[in-house]
Amino acid sequence: MTSTPALSGPGKLFRIVAIAEACSWTGLLIGMFFKYVVVRNEIGVQVFGPIHGALFVLYVIAAIVLARLHRWDAKTLVVALIASIPPLATIWFERKAAREGKLSTRVVAA
Repeated sequence: MTSTPALSGPGKLFRIVAIAEACSWTGLLIGMFFKYVVVRNEIGVQVFGPIHGALFVLYVIAAIVLARLHRWDAKTLVVALIASIPPLATIWFERKAAREGKLSTRVVAA
């Protein structure tokens, strides 16, 4: 069994932001389900909409900063940014990047 490399400080922060963004996506989707299907009430969308919007922007910024710090190639950055669009894909990308050592301390630029 292979272990993933230890995450850098920015890598840990990226993990937190990626998971939070996915959770906010889930909350927004549930809010939209209740708004349009169940009770026709907008409270879920009103709560999770701005939260998801802020976390989406934070994820994009974190991906760009991490790409620069860890010297990602353009393909990795593009995949990270595309992962911000489908629900829960940020978790998939974070796990993939961690497995490949793209969030580890050994590649951080001086």
